[in-house]
This record gives sequence, structure tokens and C-alpha cells, in this order.
Amino acid sequence: MYTTRWLRNLLLIITTLFIIQCSFAEVRLPAIINDNMVLQQKSTIVLWGWADAGEKITIAVSWDNKPVNITCDDKGNWTTNIKTKAAGGPYTINFTASNNITIKNVLLGEVWLASGQSNMEFFVNKTTNNSYTGVINYQQEIKEADYPAIRMIDIPNKVADEPQTDFTGKWKICSPQTVDTFSAVAYYFAREIYKATGFPIGIINSTWGGTPAESWTKKSVLENDPGFNEILERYKKQCAEFPAELEKHKLALDKWKADTSKRKGGAPAGPIGPNHNKSPYKLYNGMIAPIVHYTLKGVIWYQGESNVDRAFQYRRLFPAMIADWRSDFKNPQLPFYFVQISPHRSQHAEIRDAQLYAYRTVPHTGMAVTTDNGDSLDIHPRNKKLVGERLSLWALKNEYGKKTIVVSGPLYKSVKMESNKIRIAFDYADGLISKGGSLKEFTIAGNDQNFVPAQAIIEGNTIVVWSDVVANPAAVRFAWRNVPSPNLFNKAGLPASPFRTDDWKLTTEGKN
Repeated sequence: MYTTRWLRNLLLIITTLFIIQCSFAEVRLPAIINDNMVLQQKSTIVLWGWADAGEKITIAVSWDNKPVNITCDDKGNWTTNIKTKAAGGPYTINFTASNNITIKNVLLGEVWLASGQSNMEFFVNKTTNNSYTGVINYQQEIKEADYPAIRMIDIPNKVADEPQTDFTGKWKICSPQTVDTFSAVAYYFAREIYKATGFPIGIINSTWGGTPAESWTKKSVLENDPGFNEILERYKKQCAEFPAELEKHKLALDKWKADTSKRKGGAPAGPIGPNHNKSPYKLYNGMIAPIVHYTLKGVIWYQGESNVDRAFQYRRLFPAMIADWRSDFKNPQLPFYFVQISPHRSQHAEIRDAQLYAYRTVPHTGMAVTTDNGDSLDIHPRNKKLVGERLSLWALKNEYGKKTIVVSGPLYKSVKMESNKIRIAFDYADGLISKGGSLKEFTIAGNDQNFVPAQAIIEGNTIVVWSDVVANPAAVRFAWRNVPSPNLFNKAGLPASPFRTDDWKLTTEGKN
């Protein structure tokens, strides 16, 4: 009896070890490779995952009758390249090793990464404590959102010290039952591309409200540029001081609890910890690094509000982030289309100037101007349809061959001095118009850098600017306020971007 029990226990141990070994050897896939996903059409995409070291894996895609055989490396990682055909589906992908995984309802189409802070994160329909904060006309928009060829996957908010390899999430098929939690800007963008091309559209939504650009930028980029070192030094100091600040907060909180006469003012706010959504490089680690193998068509970006106090630095930080993402996604010409920050009382002109500078200096970018979509009291304008559609103009023309589309309103190009007047030339200036009376928001200055209101008229595709009190003008600025109300458009109905013709020192210059 003792022998029988011993043999039974030994058999149980051997079986358990075998199950554990087999479980570890099973092929595993990242969350983004899952049912309902969209893969980039007519390209060489990457599939990847994990299994046991030396594990042999066979991959069969239903759009091709040639299975691919690969072997895991000595760390259990595997990766392979697969060619895709023209848009279509649904297809399946089968992974066979010691186990078998079949990914179903796969579409080949166009894949875009949507990223940034809260204005990109903003849902089609979001309620907080029964207070509506979604898009304009949300009930009708949700009712009509029957687009099964549009899919979105959300990357959960995550702060990470080191680059992550995966996240938790699933692809959602666009329908009236699911669209409420889609990024509104990304949804409208995808809808326009789908309507114009018929291609399935996949959106990877990696967004987090209140985040600065350095949070989305790789640590090595910040380390290797002296202009960004202060960001890291400031963060290191914050981390070092946090324990002491936390102790101070505890003492203050205890005192507040003991003194009932002060409770009406609310509990004292605690210090911000070292791991938060403003931490440099940590959102890149948690929310971009896990997807860098995934083949993209391009990126749409809505961010900048959290860098407004260091707008001049943003002129270099934003392009550095773009360059690094292009390197990581292995596409030096990856299209990158972004939204210029709308008018708001907290958003001064220098952040919009930095974005215009990025557009002018970084190839394969485009900028959606939104000076006609601001709200001085709400940093989150609800008209996300306008924003998504303006981003789509750049993609439709540059990526999808719609050559007759006008992608932007007037963008400042050059200046010419003419006696006591200044003539401004623009790109996208066909059919300049002034909506609602004479041109507004132009100011002019002499070498004293004292800007005063100016008169401005349209002459052909140029603007002539002057002031009777500035005899020798040196520079013009347009819509150079936190909440401007400009009325310069082109005949396509698109607004002109704020601009300046000077290179004089700005208020945020030197703030790092």
C-alpha cells in the first residue's frame, strides 16, 4: 500500500512537471496579435511572440498557401516577416507548436497609431458623474457608427521603468455598441479614410491625458541631447525628494485631521510620486515600446498642451520624438500628422508657433489648424469631427492619392518689405478670403519689438500689412494670443495658422 501511494505521488509529480514544461513551451502571442486585428496591406509585416527556447513554430496565413517555419531563439523569443496582399478579408492566421492558436477575422487594410494627451483620448461618448463630456451630436453619431471594417485597440495607461513587451487589450469592431469608447478624433479620421478608400482601418489608441511629450520619448533620446538633460535632472531631483515630501504630507494630513476647524478647506494635497503620467520616458516604455514591431501606415498625434510652458524647447523635443519613433517602427518616412493646439486661455501662441516650426522642419508631416475650434474655458473642444476630418485631409492626399484635396489653410511662407508695409506670402493660399468683415488679428512692429494692431488687406494670394504708427516696420505677427479669433481662410474653407515673421526671443526660450 505504501509502495502504491509512493508510485502514485511520483506519477503525479512527473505529470505536473510535464504539464508545466509543456505550458511554458506553448507559443504565446502579444495582445495586439489577436482576433479582429487589422494588418497593413501590401507590405511586409512582423509577427512575433514567445515560446520555449528552440521551439519550432509553423505559421500559416489564409491569404497565402506557403506556411512559414521558424525556431525560437535561446531566450524563447521568435519573430518573422510575412508579406500581405491588397486590402481585404476576413482571413485567419494559424500558429502551430506544442499548442495551436488560430487568430480569426483578420483584415488587411490601413493601420494608424493615434497618440497624445486628452484631446486624442477624448471618447465619442464619455460621461462622468452623469455629466456629459462627449462629442457634438453624440446620440446620432453613435447610432450611425456601423463600420465593421474599422477596428480599434486601446493600450491601457501604464508607467514603466523599462520598455515593456506586451499589454492587455483586445481589438474592438466599430458598431453602435462599441464606438462610445473609441477615441473620437481617431474614429472620425478612420471614418473619412474608410469612406474615401473602402480600405479596412485599424487604429491603435495609445493616449493619456495631461501628458508632456517627454513622457512619450525614449530615455536615450533625452539622455543624449544636452537640451533635454534638464528634464531628466528635474525628474531625478523629484524622485530623491519624494520620501521627505511624503513625510511632510503625512504630518500635514495628521494636523488637518486633528484640527476640525480647518476641514472645510479640504485635505492638503500630497506630493506627486516618481511614477506618474508626467514622468519622462515612462509612457514610451509602457505604451509605445510594446507595439514597435507592428507595421503602421502612419501616426496621428494630438498633444502639446502640457508643454506650453516650455514651448520653445518643444521645437526640438517634438521632432526628436518623431525621429525616434520612425527609427523604432523602422520607417524613416513614417507619416506623422498632428493637430495644432486650439485657442484656450492656458495655451499661448508660442506652442502653436513651435508646432508650425515642426511642420516646416520635419519632412513627411502635416498639421491640422484648429483656430476656429477653440473654447477659452474648455481645453477639450467637443467638435472632434472637425479635427479628425482635417487630419484625414493630409492622409488622403499624401497616402491615398487624392491629389485634388486641399490639406490646409494658409501657412506662412515668406515676407517682403515694401516701404512702410509688409507683404506676406503663404502656402495653400488659393482664394484667400476674410470671413465676417476686414481681416483681424494682425499686429506689426518696428525694430523696437513693440507690436501694435495693424491693418491688413488681401492682394491676390498675399496679405499686405501696415500701421500708420509704425513708419519702418520690421515684423508681423498673426493670431498671436492665447485666445485669438482670426478670420483668414482660403477658398477651401480652411483657417490660416498663427505665425510670426520675426526670430526675436520668445518668453519660453531657455525654459527647459
